Amino acid sequence: MNPSLGAEIIALSLQHLRLVGITIAIAAALALPTAVLLARRPGARRWVLGFTNIAQTIPSLALFGFLLPFIGIGEQTAIAALTLYALLPIVRNTLTGILGVDAGVRESALAMGMTRRQILWQVELPLAVPSIVAGLRIATVTTIGTATIAAFIGAGGLGVFLVRGIAMMDKQALLAGALPAAAMALLADEGLEWIERKLSPA
Repeated sequence: MNPSLGAEIIALSLQHLRLVGITIAIAAALALPTAVLLARRPGARRWVLGFTNIAQTIPSLALFGFLLPFIGIGEQTAIAALTLYALLPIVRNTLTGILGVDAGVRESALAMGMTRRQILWQVELPLAVPSIVAGLRIATVTTIGTATIAAFIGAGGLGVFLVRGIAMMDKQALLAGALPAAAMALLADEGLEWIERKLSPA
């Protein structure tokens, strides 16, 4: 492998990881409290989940194009779009985990004199952790793949190789972008799945 190509792969892989990391951090910061609120407000669930479902159905390039006039070309637009895609699995899985806590467990906690806040932090969220991690796993793997398209709006990442490969019909460039992205997604999936299994009840 050309040393300069190897250095570029490393640099763009780190840039790709940065895009994914920022996206998942923002999505989790928005999705987790949203799921907690939805668990307490059944009437709002249909509207919020409907919005996140709609965001999921919009093709990524179309969403990037829609956001460009408002945010501009570059990383910020990519992160905004990727965050919208990452919200649904985190919200849905967190909500499923909280609502899946056995009613008897909640009643026992109430009988012990725990407040609703204490039940949330000491009972519901700890029991929902495996489901939350599953949502984060799905969101992370999906974001790694979708982030390759961000290069089309100047956000960098491994998609730079794909853009170059398509423009120049260069198979080496295509592989230089696709293989590290695929390896990144597999490692993230395996790692988070391992954490999910460790946190799941025996």
